[in-house]
Amino acid sequence: MERDIYTEEHEDFRATVRSFLAKEVLPHYDRWERAGIVDRSAWLAAGRQGLLGLAVPEEYGGGGTGDFRYAAVLAEEFARAGASGLALGLHNDIIGPYLTSLATDEQKRRWLPGFCSGELITAIAMTEPGTGSDLQGIRTHAVDQGDHYLLNGAKTFISNGILADLVVVVARTTPEGGSRGLSLLVVERGMPGFERGRNLDKIGQKAQDTAELFFEDVRVPKANLLGEEHQGFLYLMQNLAQERLTIAAAAIAGAEYLVEITTEYVKQREAFGRPLAKLQHIRFEIAEMATESAVTRAFVDRCITEHNRYALTPADASMAKWWATELQKRTADRCLQLHGGYGYMTEYPVARAFTDGRIQTIYGGTTEIMKEIVGRSLLG
Repeated sequence: MERDIYTEEHEDFRATVRSFLAKEVLPHYDRWERAGIVDRSAWLAAGRQGLLGLAVPEEYGGGGTGDFRYAAVLAEEFARAGASGLALGLHNDIIGPYLTSLATDEQKRRWLPGFCSGELITAIAMTEPGTGSDLQGIRTHAVDQGDHYLLNGAKTFISNGILADLVVVVARTTPEGGSRGLSLLVVERGMPGFERGRNLDKIGQKAQDTAELFFEDVRVPKANLLGEEHQGFLYLMQNLAQERLTIAAAAIAGAEYLVEITTEYVKQREAFGRPLAKLQHIRFEIAEMATESAVTRAFVDRCITEHNRYALTPADASMAKWWATELQKRTADRCLQLHGGYGYMTEYPVARAFTDGRIQTIYGGTTEIMKEIVGRSLLG
């Protein structure tokens, strides 16, 4: 079925994204994978192409559009290209809303132009060594020292952790436990006491720098408090729906691409004197995966439409995230199996998709957490 959520302008933007990927990303991607990090020049190129700060007001150099469909196009094309290392979605769709909705005018003037040009790469530091999806268990703390906070603690699994110039750190600013007393502090590159640990060695998404971060008596000026003090948990809850929808959009696009390339592969690959596609089992496998992808696509597209109307609920975003990412995981496994031994070779796209996509059911909230959110919305 033809998708009906995009206009001609969105498809023109898709062509721009594909051109950018072909010129600025794919020729360098194998080198980035080996290095474990992308070139900063790629971020600057993305800025020149207008791919950063899509929702940032034009006065700060952004795209000036709140239409999430542009972000969805970006997520889809990067997923199809297998280019997860250049984390534009994290920068635009996850961190961007905190800056545009919570930053003061002074903070916006200070940070947003670089955010849009690619000169300031961003990260958000929630996860801690002993705390995964449970944000209420955060131990990193910041003590009010008058004109600044004294920040201490550690974070782990932080995407863009090595490259980031601005890190939105979730820290506890009151002694109380639970969700109360969390605040968002922006830590900038070069602040004394802010140290980066190793670039973590992952099974997939190797070009995406993921690091440990350490804060030892970091003096964070009060001018770097994002939003109101002690309201961090509320802000995180408000923005998680978009984060999860972004992941879902990438997941279904990744699954669809895997079905496409596997369909072509089984048409060409022969076994027992005829193409694999002539075997009933293979046809059933392709039929099942194509159907599952089509049904999931319909729901994710509906969620994109609802989000554009500011009507997407946390439960629906959680449904989309857990269903689409679990589908991507299953599809990658089945498609690798249909490629046989070749699917295990890293030169085949299905192999990279198998390892790169595995994290999708974990970050942004695990599948189990998504089910809990949905269950609570139905059962209280």
